[in-house]
Amino acid sequence: MGKGIPCRSYSKGKSRRATIQEVKVTSGVPQGSVLSPLLFLVYVNDIWSNVNSSIRLFADNCIIYRKITNKNDIEKLQKDLDTLGEWAVENGIKINPDKSKAIRFTRAWVKNPLGYSLFDQKILEASNCKYLEIILRSDLNWVDQVNYTAQKAWKALHFVLHVLKKGNRNTKCLAYTLLLHPILEYGSACWDPCREGQINALGRVKKRAARFADHMRDSEWETLAQCRMIARLCGLFKVYSGEWAWKAIHDRL
Repeated sequence: MGKGIPCRSYSKGKSRRATIQEVKVTSGVPQGSVLSPLLFLVYVNDIWSNVNSSIRLFADNCIIYRKITNKNDIEKLQKDLDTLGEWAVENGIKINPDKSKAIRFTRAWVKNPLGYSLFDQKILEASNCKYLEIILRSDLNWVDQVNYTAQKAWKALHFVLHVLKKGNRNTKCLAYTLLLHPILEYGSACWDPCREGQINALGRVKKRAARFADHMRDSEWETLAQCRMIARLCGLFKVYSGEWAWKAIHDRL
């Protein structure tokens, strides 16, 4: 990818005047180009071809998984990891095993550690991992995701409080809609919490934002629980109908 693309390098001589030399880029994609992400996706699109386990790709993020019920399933998953390693070597892609994690999702107590490897290097076992900005825990609890979201939202809110001290009500409401609400609702159809403590931890951010917007009543905004319920319903509708459900269900009726 990008092979033979001319690239200019600059160097300074004794006269401190820049000289230009052309070199050939033999790997990678043109930096800063709109076409670069598409070229990368085309290049790695066949990564799944010889893999029997389930695999998901998003940009440069790759996740491979399989339901493990016996030793045979473990061997199959390890074989697929070896296949990924061979594909990477063949295509000149570098995968860093140190940045990879192995995690099992179960509520059962399992004493045997995971022993998967990549490039003959053991993949570290973890109790949680972040995938597309959503923290997945091995025990399927969303407490880490809730804490991460609340902390990120508080940080954004403090920035808004500092910048918009003298802003009017409409400006503050717009700032909440654009800067805070997307953080609180990102992926919420997946990780919507059911425990009261986790719900309140997220709700406190919204209540503080409502007070900041010229002490407007919190009831004028939909609660976060209501927003998450709508997101779940839209997601369910999408799964049931096989259609895109980006807008509210009642708009389709």
